[in-house]
Amino acid sequence: MAKYIFITGGVVSSLGKGIASASIGKILEWKGYKVALVKCDPYINVDPGTMNPYQHGEVYVTDDGAETDLDLGHYFRYTNSPLAKYSNVTTGKVYQNVITKERRGDFLGGTVQVIPHITNEIKDLIRQGEKKHNADIVLVEIGGTAGDIESLPFLEAIRQMKNELGPGNAINVHLTLAPYVKAAGELKTKPTQHSVGKLRGIGIQPEILMVRTEKPLDAGAHAKIALFCNVQQDCVFEARDVEDIYEIPLLFKKAGLGKIVLKKLDLKVRKRKDSKRWAKAVRIRKTAKRKIKVGVIGKYITLQDAYKSIDEAIKHGAIANNCGVDIVKIESDNLEKYNPEKLRSVFKGVSGILVPGGFGVRGIEGKLSAAKYAREEKIPYLGICLGMQIAVIEFARNVCGMENANSTEFNARTKYPVISLLSEQEYVKWFGGTMRLGKYKCVLKPDSLAKKIYGKTEVMERHRHRYEFNGVYKKTFIRQGMDFSGLHPKGNLVEIVEIKDHPWFIAVQFHPEFKSKPDKGHPLFTGFVKAVLKLQDKQGG
Repeated sequence: MAKYIFITGGVVSSLGKGIASASIGKILEWKGYKVALVKCDPYINVDPGTMNPYQHGEVYVTDDGAETDLDLGHYFRYTNSPLAKYSNVTTGKVYQNVITKERRGDFLGGTVQVIPHITNEIKDLIRQGEKKHNADIVLVEIGGTAGDIESLPFLEAIRQMKNELGPGNAINVHLTLAPYVKAAGELKTKPTQHSVGKLRGIGIQPEILMVRTEKPLDAGAHAKIALFCNVQQDCVFEARDVEDIYEIPLLFKKAGLGKIVLKKLDLKVRKRKDSKRWAKAVRIRKTAKRKIKVGVIGKYITLQDAYKSIDEAIKHGAIANNCGVDIVKIESDNLEKYNPEKLRSVFKGVSGILVPGGFGVRGIEGKLSAAKYAREEKIPYLGICLGMQIAVIEFARNVCGMENANSTEFNARTKYPVISLLSEQEYVKWFGGTMRLGKYKCVLKPDSLAKKIYGKTEVMERHRHRYEFNGVYKKTFIRQGMDFSGLHPKGNLVEIVEIKDHPWFIAVQFHPEFKSKPDKGHPLFTGFVKAVLKLQDKQGG
């Protein structure tokens, strides 16, 4: 039977429960245990797939096609936890399942209630990871903060689970905040006390506290938190702000968090696994002398989490090349207004251009300007999902002579629909979970840049899109110098495009950023950074 760790948060959102959960999971893997992570989200959406990034941040996609919370990206980057549809539990999914059962007649004669029916469904969904992958320890992160009305069914469910599992089989970890009040010149522990008090009021007593703070947690504050929150002093851990999030598992490991967790779960260290590769990645981030500048062109740039996996994958590529990276966020809407001279000033010092995925017509012309600039100025270009479609549209307009070529997503009546709706998408009426989602095979052309980057002829990558390259125009593109170097064998769907007379111009229909780790950067991002370094060396930068 698996052991369980329930991670909750208090005081404010965005404290970093996802990174804290992933860090605990990483430490437990170093101790020799197989972990599985689950994220519980209180919103009523069945999944985040239809949410605007300004509402939720990026949508992380799993191999089996689940559109999930961005914290699953942290889980993947930090641990080897299996991730699938059951790894993200939402209020919407829970109620959808319960209502389906009620309509089917599963509860005939009974009144369907939050307790026990909703809480039982939550517990059943949480346990799926244990059942499917035989994990030693399951970490369950509860979204929101203690006291939120939306989170109450999940908190009640984990309270019940802990009682059912029995002593030594489950623990509660609470991440909270000790704000620094500058005028008083001290850290305040009351928010943490009140947050824990909220949990205790509904029957949950945390065994371990992780206290977010921008200043050191002195001995007095440490003792005060332990006393008033009914937690042992060695179970109160400082979670100080750090520059590099990948350092967090190492800091918690050094502080003895893993030892305390295993003690609370009545477990001993198994065969220790080496943390040197992880430590090396962190060290490179801190000490790298060379640095590159990469421009990311998007329309959600002002939101930090909108392109989270993209940002992290670029950093991983930099680690693999023993260099640092400065990611310049450029609003695609603004590029639409710029003349060539202004455009050149925007990209001054930028040695690589990346256009990520997205939906909708806003900012499209700006992204086309960026792709055109990268192609003409011979700057390394990496297009991802929509970024590939942008590369195709730009090439069609400015190289193939197809005036106003477009995607039918942006102009349904375009004369040259070089990007068009997937045939199986034509009659789709519901938008949730109906795109081409999850992993698909891509066969690489033997003499291509893609084959050189991957070092193999077949890869599996994750998708999230409705529109594809229109094969009607393939011959025209090939004549003009675009190479279709990666194809999905079923229907020869275009997965990768390259430009032959360019030093490094590659665009992919899938999302490689979802499969990148700090100590194992994705080949495309590693190759992209390598190409950027080469250009900078040539320019003497």
